Amino acid sequence: MKAKTSQKNKAIKLRKQGYSYSEIQKKVQVSQSSLSLWLNTIKLSNKQKDRLTRKGDKARKLGSASLKKSRILKTRDIIKKSSSEIKNINKENLMLIGTILYWAEGSKQKEHNPSKEVIFTNSDPKMIRIYLRWLKECLGVSGDRLVFEIYIHRTYKRSKEDLKLHWSTLTGIPISNFEKVYFKKNKVLSYRKNRGSEYGGVLRIKVRKSTDLNRKITGWVQGICLQSGVV
Repeated sequence: MKAKTSQKNKAIKLRKQGYSYSEIQKKVQVSQSSLSLWLNTIKLSNKQKDRLTRKGDKARKLGSASLKKSRILKTRDIIKKSSSEIKNINKENLMLIGTILYWAEGSKQKEHNPSKEVIFTNSDPKMIRIYLRWLKECLGVSGDRLVFEIYIHRTYKRSKEDLKLHWSTLTGIPISNFEKVYFKKNKVLSYRKNRGSEYGGVLRIKVRKSTDLNRKITGWVQGICLQSGVV
C-alpha cells in the first residue's frame, strides 16, 4: 500500500510538471486506468497543453513517416518478387502483349469507319517501346512507315525542340523522326504529379498505309476473345 501511495504521489508530481500519461508511465510502472483515476482532476497550464499538443503532433508525423516507409519497402519487395515471375518473353508472347496493348490504346476499326489506319497514342515511354518492338518484330513494320507526333497542352510551356529531345531520349527514336508537335489551346485540369519538366505530353504513332493491318489487328483481338471464352 505504501508503494502504491508513493507511485501515486510521484505520478501526480510529474503530471503537475506537464508530463503526458505515456511519459509518466515510463517512470511510474502502473496501468493507464490507475493514472486516469489519480490524475483526472489535475489541470495543466496553457503552456503545458501546448507542449503536449506539439509532442503529439510530432509523434503522429513520425508514426506516419514510419508507416509510409514501411509501405514503400513492402511495395518494393512485392514488385521485385512479382517481376521475377515473368520470364522468357518470346515472339508469341510479344504478339499477344502487343495486340492487347493496341486493343487498349490504339485506334479501332468501326462499322461506320472501316478504313482506319494503325494509330497508337500513349504517354508511357516503356509501353511505347514495347509497342514499337511489337510493330518491328511481330508485324514487320519498318521505321520509315512510322509517323511520330507529340501532343501537349500549352499549360506545360515546353518548346518543340525540348519535347522532341524528351521523347527521343525516352524512346531511342532519332529526333528527326518527330515531325510535328501540337499544342492544345484549351485549359487542362490535371491531378498529375509530374507536371513539370518530366511530363512531355502524349506520343501519337501512326503507321502509313496500314488500313489492312488494322483490320488484321481487329481479327487478332477477336481471336483472343474467342480463345479466352469471351463471346
